Amino acid sequence: MKPLAIKRLLDEHLSSDPFITSFDREKEIYRIMDSETKKGINVSLGPLSDKFKKDEDKALEEVLHYIREGIAALTAKVQLRGNENRIFPVIRPTSFAEETAEGDRLLTKEHTAESRIYYALDLGKTYVLLSEAHLSEEGTTEKQVEEAALFNLRSLSHTMKTDTVAGNTFYFINTNDGYDASRILNENLLKEMDEKTEGQLTVSIPHQDVLIFGDMKNERGYDVLAQMAFSFYAKGTSPITALSFMYEDGELEPVFILAQRKPKDK
Repeated sequence: MKPLAIKRLLDEHLSSDPFITSFDREKEIYRIMDSETKKGINVSLGPLSDKFKKDEDKALEEVLHYIREGIAALTAKVQLRGNENRIFPVIRPTSFAEETAEGDRLLTKEHTAESRIYYALDLGKTYVLLSEAHLSEEGTTEKQVEEAALFNLRSLSHTMKTDTVAGNTFYFINTNDGYDASRILNENLLKEMDEKTEGQLTVSIPHQDVLIFGDMKNERGYDVLAQMAFSFYAKGTSPITALSFMYEDGELEPVFILAQRKPKDK
């Protein structure tokens, strides 16, 4: 389905919502704003074409949910004090905006060359990314937010599903709580997985709702890993990176950099 057709479909289903919409035909970007606050979000329609072609109803449901929850998050009242247990880190690609549409700097921290850490206040069905403006309103510091986020992250469960391909074991965390990829920041979990694996530990965060650990024991495993990460990346509603990382000595390094250190086929 072409972006213009998706735009018309979204217009039809959002006609009863208190939104103002516009469409940049050249950039294929659909903008939705709350009619009262004028706060809004942009949705790039080009990358959604294949999803709508494959399953229009499912794609439409996902995009409408993203739009409505996104606007709700932008217009929600943010109160940090008393809600410290609802602050969590979220991972986004480095191409993601570092400030709001209103020009407020979002709270961020460097992660890898492919990803960046943001901080969010969980609102139940959605969350709002925290900015410097939120801190000044509440008299809270970035360090306090970071410490609360990491503490809360460690409290999340990490139940895994496993799959073995050509002698290599893959572990998947996919709870759909919004913080699956964020669990890559749980150093205790990474160390636990590193001790558990027999070969080289790899970590992948293709999109926000999945974290993949790999126990690489032979050359074939890396081929499977690359295909798997790209597949998840292409299907995710909030993609991060198709690049996987090796975990060594507490550090994450891109797989291609350490390619010469792959184990040989047994």
